[in-house]
Order: sequence, then structure tokens, then C-alpha cells
Amino acid sequence: MAGCGDHDHNKKPVHEGGHAAGHTDKHDHNHNHAHDHDHAHSHASVKYRVSTPAASHDDHDHAGGQCCSSAPIAFGSLAAPEVVADGIRTAIRIMQMDCPTEEALIRKKLGSMPSVKSLEFNLMQRVLTVVHAPNAQEAVLEAVRSLGFQPEVPDASGRLAAAEEPKKPWWPLALAGVAAVGSEAVSWVGLPSVLTAALAILAVAACGLTTYKKGWVAIRNGNLNINALMSIAVTGALALRQWPEASMVMVLFTIAELIEVKSLDRARNAIEGLMQLAPEKATVQQADGSWQEMDAKAVTVGSVVRVKPGERIGLDGEIVLGRSSVNQAPITGESLPVDKAEGDAVFAGTINESGSFDYRVTAAASNTTLARIIHAVEEAQGAKAPTQRFVDQFARVYTPIVFAIALMVAILPPLLMSGSWHDWIYKALVLLVIACPCALVISTPVTIVSGLAAAARHGILIKGGVYLEEGRKLAWLALDKTGTLTHGKPVQTEFELRADVGAKRCRSLAASLAGRSDHPVSQAVSSAAARDGITWESVDAFEALPGRGVRGVIGGKTYSLGNHRLVHELDRCSSELEARLDGLERQGKTVVMLIDDRQVLALFAVADTVKDSSRTAIADLHQLGIKTVMLTGDNPHTAEAIAQQVGVNQTRGNQLPEDKLKAIEMFSSEGTVGMVGDGINDAPALARANIGFAMGAMGTDTAIETADVALMDDDLRKIPTFVRLSQATRSVLLQNIVLALGIKAVFLVLTLVGLGTMWMAVFADVGASLLVVGNGLRLLRK
Repeated sequence: MAGCGDHDHNKKPVHEGGHAAGHTDKHDHNHNHAHDHDHAHSHASVKYRVSTPAASHDDHDHAGGQCCSSAPIAFGSLAAPEVVADGIRTAIRIMQMDCPTEEALIRKKLGSMPSVKSLEFNLMQRVLTVVHAPNAQEAVLEAVRSLGFQPEVPDASGRLAAAEEPKKPWWPLALAGVAAVGSEAVSWVGLPSVLTAALAILAVAACGLTTYKKGWVAIRNGNLNINALMSIAVTGALALRQWPEASMVMVLFTIAELIEVKSLDRARNAIEGLMQLAPEKATVQQADGSWQEMDAKAVTVGSVVRVKPGERIGLDGEIVLGRSSVNQAPITGESLPVDKAEGDAVFAGTINESGSFDYRVTAAASNTTLARIIHAVEEAQGAKAPTQRFVDQFARVYTPIVFAIALMVAILPPLLMSGSWHDWIYKALVLLVIACPCALVISTPVTIVSGLAAAARHGILIKGGVYLEEGRKLAWLALDKTGTLTHGKPVQTEFELRADVGAKRCRSLAASLAGRSDHPVSQAVSSAAARDGITWESVDAFEALPGRGVRGVIGGKTYSLGNHRLVHELDRCSSELEARLDGLERQGKTVVMLIDDRQVLALFAVADTVKDSSRTAIADLHQLGIKTVMLTGDNPHTAEAIAQQVGVNQTRGNQLPEDKLKAIEMFSSEGTVGMVGDGINDAPALARANIGFAMGAMGTDTAIETADVALMDDDLRKIPTFVRLSQATRSVLLQNIVLALGIKAVFLVLTLVGLGTMWMAVFADVGASLLVVGNGLRLLRK
């Protein structure tokens, strides 16, 4: 049934249910528009290649998203090797690959192999993805093994052996610490230097053999990483007979490395913690009607699962028996429980509060909403943010320069200024330790991953660090109306009796006609009647009047329920009725009327009500300096009425999809533009915007797969939260860069003026790493 008047033809149909399902077209549009605007992000599923003979480190791979798989990956597994355009893509887990030191070593080794087409590193997940020529997999694995690493490749089903962290005994480090302190004490009290040397060598041997081994592998492969630099420095100190200092430096370095690994594990566990939200077991109904506890991964789609009070829900499904309230905070970030009854959807990882219910499984464990969220966050970790790409490029130039400076410090002063070889070589060794850019390089991925994890905990799914960084730049935010600012489900707001027939009788007649129509306006009228206990009557000769309303015979008399146009055609209008209709329409309401063969009996006003959260969200966005515009297919009267209620800066009505696209293009000239929507007709605008926000993505494959930022429920207040998190992330990134470079600069100056020592250099390097990692982890508390 049509709404009131001729101006409603562009109105977007109201979809009752998931609001994000309309993002189907975004993937295609992303590629069509990828180069249309200055920012030109890659899609979240596109990775950055690492330097190889075939591709530079920062090139985008536009080969149809070939660099990564968009299919959800089961917990404890990787994508199995598969054929792609450039060859074979193989995901390799390397448990020893913890930080950029190992990444640089592997990149240099594999990058020189002609059979390797591209490399992709995910340090947080310890996964290296290689695109290589057919039959070259074993050569790649052997090259990794030659670096002292143990590569693991999944089987055809994508399964891997359980990850086991290599456990090192604690006593060698303890022995080394005692020996180093002893060497310092023996030297201080003036005992024979032979004893000092013996204790120092014992300390270095007890805790430094691993560092020497890694350092030798690095030097052999032409890579000056921290292990190589530390090996050279300690060996030089021993050669210069700086026994206590050499031993203490190696012990401090080993302890600091251990602490750094533990700190990185915390960032890594921020994502792994999401995996633990879903229970491993589920109580499943068997063929004979009995109930049996099973592994959740083994439960098939269509099975019936029972959930007891207080239990976590193990799989996505639909309730078939019972009712309860469910805490969906683990996925949406909203702490208020949601009432659930038969026919309602439930999601893995959420918590059943009070009642007990049975639900039919709608998705396997590897494809639940929670699994897709985890997969999306893991994929986002692999796409490097702009700051991270800049830091990587800077580090590749920075290290050789500092190494060259160290060489000049060791050679030039003794040759040109008759300086002491002993003193200047010592200063050069200190500079070598300072030279490693590990703190600078590790600071960015830890910060980005912490920000992504913090957002996921609040029900905000960000598809890459690039969007997390760009959020702070938003100048304009365009919003769809239906399902975004409003509930997307019209309700009856007014009923006016206009004839001496009786209110209850009129509502019964209208509900009887409306109940035969599936139009949202009709459903609003019939739902209001059902809520108030109004009974329906039998309708004969029912007829739909396209663009006007419906007609039927009730009790032998013909009645119509229709819009303004139908009233005019039936010649039942009056100046007084016209004025009343105009007033209601200016309030953004759609009006339908019940008409008999002589007059208008009653009118019903229907409106799509504004969400309370929309007003708060718009006010918060304005406080952040972001301007807002509403783009809707509704008529200008309705658009203006809704705009006044929520407080947006501008509004545009009668917007077709191509109109929304043009609006986004116009606003993009004023800065970064975001678009919030939930329908297919929003897809072009969502693709053209710098950041596309999908509403209500929980349980919706397309929204999670295609949106730049997916809000797991329909709460617009999460967008200001996203912007604030983006601002905080940018602040922490800058702090970390200043900390890493500032600390090194201070110790560099101290060394050149003769005040720096080798143990101070260790604090300058590893201490800075610990500071930036700890600072980045602060985002987890946002």
C-alpha cells in the first residue's frame, strides 16, 4: 500500500530485520572507485607486499584480492595452500618470529629467491604468507630453516599442530646474572683480572650463546639486526678487556629481551582472548531425543542445542523453544541484556542470563559471527597502516646510516686526531647497540593491534589500521535515514476519528484491511490494533490499489484504506482535511485514511521513529568537530522533520543512489568523508566515502566482509567512540615515535661526548622497546 501523496515514490522500502544486509555491492564498488579520490585506500582485504624482486614492499596488490583469503579461518588453523594468479599461496606459521628483527631476516633471505613472488608478514599471529612458484614450497621452507626457524605448514584441511611456545630453562640466566655481578665485584675490590675475565666469559656463555647464534646467522645473510649488533659489541668489549661491562650488557640484554617477548604476548593475547568467548562444548540433541555434550566444532548446521541459565552460547542459531534474556556485550559492547524468544537469533560468545532455551544451529563453529569478527581483526593486522609503512621505510635507511657513523667514530678520530683506538672503538661499539631500530619498528603494530582489539571489545569491527588512523580526520559524516537514524520500522503515532462511527469500529475495519497488505505502513496500523486488543473482521473481494491503498468488502459494505491521492480520486477531500494532512506530513508522518462510500471515517498517521541514541550520537559528533548530513530517499518534508529531531547540519531528500554518490563526492572536497548506511541503495556512496560504516552487522556476512567499519549493533553512538579511539591511537603512535627516536638521540649524544656506556646503550635500545610496547598496550583500556 502506498504512502500519502505523490511525493513518496522514492521512499526506500523498510526492511524489517538485519539492517546491514544491503552491503552486497560494496566489494565491487570499492575496486571501481579505489582511485577516484585522494586517499585511495586499499580494500581491507588487500595486503601490502614485501620487497621482493617482483614487488616493492609498499605496493598494493590489486590482483583481485589475491594476497589473502576472505573465508573465515577455523580456530587453530590457517588457510591451506591454494593456487592464485601468481603461483601458489602458502601460509606458514613460525613460532620463533616475534618481532621485526626476524621479519627483516626472513624478508632478505626469501626476497632474493626468484621463485618467491610476494611476502606478507603477520607478526602478531606469527604467520608468514608466501606466494611462490609451483613446486617451490620445500625450497622456501628450507630457506626459513637455514635461518634457525622451524616453519609449520597446514595440511589440506588447514589444520596445524597445537602451538607450543619454546620453553627455556631459567637456571642459565640466573647463573649468568650471578657470574656477571661476581665479575663486577671482583674487579671493584681489585682481585686478579684473570678471575674477572673468567666470570665474565662464564656469564656471556651461559646466557649469550643464543644471541651469538642468531647474530652469526644475521651477519652471514648480510643483515645487521640487534642480535648481530649485540654480538659484535660484546665481542668487542671482551677484546678491549672490558670484562664486567661485557658480561653485564649480555645479561641485561637477555633479561630485557625476555620481558619484551612477554609484553608482545599480551598484545597477541588481546586477539586470542576473543577466541575464548565461545565455549568448547555444546549440549546437542541426538537422533533418539536424548541430549549429549559434544565438541562445538563437531556440531553441524541444523542441530538443536540446549543452553542452561548462565551458560555461554557456543554457536549461532535461532531459538526454537523457550525464552530468556541474553547478554550480547562480548560482541556488541552493549551491557544491557536483550530479551529473546522463539524465532529470535542468538550468537556464539554471548551469555544466557536467566531462562533456558533450545536453538537450531545456523552456522558452523568456523563461520559464526564471532569467528568472522576474529578473522576480520586478524586480517586487519596484516594490512599495514600509513604510519607503520613510513616507520618501516625509515628503519631501512636509519640502521645503515648509524652503522656507518659507528665505523667512522671507530676509525677517523684515531687516524685524523691521534685519538685513542681503545676509547673510540668502545664508543663505536656503544653506537652499534644504539643503532637497532627495533623499538621504533615494533611500536606501530603493537599500537594498531591494541586499538583494533579495543574497538572489537566495544562492538566496533575495524577492517584495517588505515581506517583506524583515518577516523580522526573525519570532516563530514553522511547518514542514511531509515534503519540508521530511525528504527526502520514505522509505528502508528496518531488516530483521529472523523465520523460518528465509533473509534473501536473504525480501527477494526482499518486493521482488517491493513492486515491483508505487507506494506510497512499497513503493518504499522494492524500492529497497533493488535497491541490494543482490536479484533479483525472477515474481508471479501480484497483488492490492492497500486500507489493508492487497498479496498475490500466488510459486512456487505465497501471500505478503502488509502493515501491522499485515493481520497482525491474518490472526491472525499475538503479544505479542512487538506490542512490537517499538510500539517501531519510536515511533521514527517505518512497518513492513510479509512473511507466508506460517502466520507472519510478516520485517519491514521504513521512515522518511522527516531532512535534515542541517534540524538546523542549526532551531538557527540558535533562536539568532535564533525559535520553531519542526512541523505534519504524520503520526501523533503519527512527528511526535514527527522533532521530537526536529531540535529543534523544538513539534509537532502528524494535522494536516489546516484544522488547520494554525487553528494559524497561533493563533500569529499572539504576533507575526509564517512558514510553510514544499511541498504543496497547506499552501496555506491559507502564505496566512494573514505570510510564506510555498516549498521547492525551482527550475524550479517556481507556487512562484516565488505564494510570498512562495522557496528555490531544499530547504535550510532559507537561512531564517536571510534573517532575518539582513532585520536587516541594517533596520539600513542606519535608518542612512541618520539620516545623511540628521542631516547636513542639522547644516548647517541652522551656517547659522542664520552659519557655513554654499553649498559646504558642496552637500556636505550631494549628499554625504549619496553616503553613503546607498554604505551601501545594502554589502548586496550580505552
